[in-house]
Amino acid sequence: MKNHQSFKIFIVEDDVWYGSMLQHYLSLNPEYEVKRFESPRDFFAQLHENPDVVTLDYSLPDCDGAEVLKKIKEHNPDIRVIVISGQEDVATAINLLKNGAFDYIVKDDDTKDRIWNSILHLREISNLKQEVETLKTQVGKKYDFSQMILGKSDQINKVFSLIEKAAKTNITVSVTGETGSGKEMIAKAIHYNSDRHKQPFVAVNVAAIPRDLLEAELFGHEKGAFTGAVTRRIGKFEEADKGTLFLDEIGELDINLQAKLLRVLQEREITRIGSNAVTKIDVRIVVATHKNLLEEVKNKSFREDLYYRLIGLPILLPPLRERGNDILILSKFFIDGFCRENKIDKKTLAPEAQQKLLQYPFPGNVRELKSVVELAVVMADEELIQSEHITLNTTASIADLLNKEMTLKEFEIQILQHYLDKYEKDVLLVAKKLDVGKSTLYRMIQNGELKMK
Repeated sequence: MKNHQSFKIFIVEDDVWYGSMLQHYLSLNPEYEVKRFESPRDFFAQLHENPDVVTLDYSLPDCDGAEVLKKIKEHNPDIRVIVISGQEDVATAINLLKNGAFDYIVKDDDTKDRIWNSILHLREISNLKQEVETLKTQVGKKYDFSQMILGKSDQINKVFSLIEKAAKTNITVSVTGETGSGKEMIAKAIHYNSDRHKQPFVAVNVAAIPRDLLEAELFGHEKGAFTGAVTRRIGKFEEADKGTLFLDEIGELDINLQAKLLRVLQEREITRIGSNAVTKIDVRIVVATHKNLLEEVKNKSFREDLYYRLIGLPILLPPLRERGNDILILSKFFIDGFCRENKIDKKTLAPEAQQKLLQYPFPGNVRELKSVVELAVVMADEELIQSEHITLNTTASIADLLNKEMTLKEFEIQILQHYLDKYEKDVLLVAKKLDVGKSTLYRMIQNGELKMK
């Protein structure tokens, strides 16, 4: 990103010829607005214009250069000052730099080129500073949860309230919700609205990393700690120091690693693989899962002590099907964004298309809705998106299911298979959701009536 607005330079130089030469030379850049002053009095009269850079002759007849520098910094410390002197005095140069001068340049044949390069350097610094400020603003806007986690339903308003409470403290947060419901967005909303928002947000999907690699990913390793460890590497805990570590799908964490994670949470320190050195960490933890961790504790697949360490402030993210008209609010947001990104004329949902979306249970939640409406935009030739442009997973629609001619047993198998697919083959959760005996499900799986692949 470049700033193409004018860059204002004031030259304070009592030597008319030398000052005119500098003014001409610097004005060769059309983006520079250059003004020249022969006396400090004239310069101070225009200082309210707040130039970006001042080139200051140190040996002015009626005022010491150090005194001019002091007055400039008192007026506006952001104004950069390049001091130009006829004498190479190291002590004076050091003193001026300590008092806020950006550069000290001795007059010689190369002076104008050195001034040019110094201003180029200043310009780059100014551009980078502006970029940082712009990015900070964008990050703040991007994760304003009232704008990005869209919805007006009572369920989502409860979530907003909990995010606000979480953002005010460093309490551990556990986010529970179905796949695709937006758990990572909740974690980001908490982080970027907390005191840690300027520090790293590091996300780890526990289920996506092989178990034998996850320990090194989380805690880091030393060179030679194991085969393939050719260099030292810090882990995600160290990477997230002073910030937030988001552990997605925490329910998939291996039972042996659970003990190590518990120790890290208790001691607030980690030890890299292959090292005996202890590293202190300051990390805010947010975890997420689609599983019922309390059930996992009862089934001995999740440590009870770790569960109570992680539960902290629990946030239950409602599935999309329970959020009513939020489906239409999100649909409009995704449609408008897709049209804008692809330079497509704005499109809207016809009433029949809206009803079709509202009646669908969305097993994939917000992630599925986004895919559905973006495809609908592509399929619709006119401004209105009609019902036929909405392509849904009909196996998940009860209305479509009941239109089929099947036996009661076949209906039962389709419903059970749908829920097994929806909850990622979690037999115990499906048994609880449908009030079916888990032994019945296991028997049907063993008989081949239900598929686990």
